Amino acid sequence: MISSRRNPLVRRLRALSSREGRQEYAMLLLEGTHFLVEVLRTPSIPHEVVFTRKWINNHPDVFKKIPQETQLREVTEAVLQAALSTNNPDGVASLFPIDALPKATSKVDFVLALDRLQDPGNMGTLFRTALAAEVDVLWLALGADPLSQKTLRSSAGAVLKLPYERIGASEELALKDFKDRLDNAVSEGFQVVASLAPTIQEISIPYWELDWLKPTVLVLGNEGKGIHPSIKACCTHFITLPHSENVDSLNVASAAVPMLLERQRAKMRSEIQKQR
Repeated sequence: MISSRRNPLVRRLRALSSREGRQEYAMLLLEGTHFLVEVLRTPSIPHEVVFTRKWINNHPDVFKKIPQETQLREVTEAVLQAALSTNNPDGVASLFPIDALPKATSKVDFVLALDRLQDPGNMGTLFRTALAAEVDVLWLALGADPLSQKTLRSSAGAVLKLPYERIGASEELALKDFKDRLDNAVSEGFQVVASLAPTIQEISIPYWELDWLKPTVLVLGNEGKGIHPSIKACCTHFITLPHSENVDSLNVASAAVPMLLERQRAKMRSEIQKQR
């Protein structure tokens, strides 16, 4: 059992809270039982699990499911507290290889594209909603780090199941590469759909009037600035979520929910009609 806060394990786990640390070790730190359970549901296995004796006593069934190949390290509660960012860790953390995260396949029909989304809470919520809506892949033009602890927690583990591609090393490159990718999508027969606030004067339609059964890229913009003009110019369709004039706009993650799930409704309705 590791009982010293000066143990190299503590420094390594703390390093994984930063992007630089994750890049150095090529590992993703997952704090808590929920994330370990989610990892055990994926085809990949955790590289390492750090736990307290109390956690084993409280979660014997989860502990038994950890593969034999996984490195196990028992620590004191004080050591785990010092190593993690969570204020009150529940007794376990797992390390997951970044290269084991899901990859996009060549068969893509529904894409969620985020233009420089800044808030990690919003990004995590969008990952979770996108997974529920059966989005095939997320395209991220810079913005919040999808592997930060806040994004991971907000996603409730969806980042471990839904492929994403982060585009661009700088804002200028991100916008250029993002535009190129959207132009390619149009040439391949996708409808590239921009979500706009109802107050914006554009040729837009309510989101439920769009034909969601077609191959689609849904573009959502930055919380403060919206969709960049160069990105908007790539879009073939514009939709809006009508709402009361008492508010200027809705939170991007909240507004995305009915739009993303509308495709699910359209698919279900189409299947019902085919059976009649």
